[in-house]
Amino acid sequence: MARLTTLSRSVAGKTVIVTGAASGMGRATAHL
Repeated sequence: MARLTTLSRSVAGKTVIVTGAASGMGRATAHL
C-alpha cells in the first residue's frame, strides 16, 4: 500500500489517464 501512497502524491493536482481501470492496479489507481 505504500506504493499507492507514493503514487497518489506524485499525481496530486495533475490530470492522469488510467487504462485498465476495470480491475487490478488500474482500478485501485482510479479510486485515488
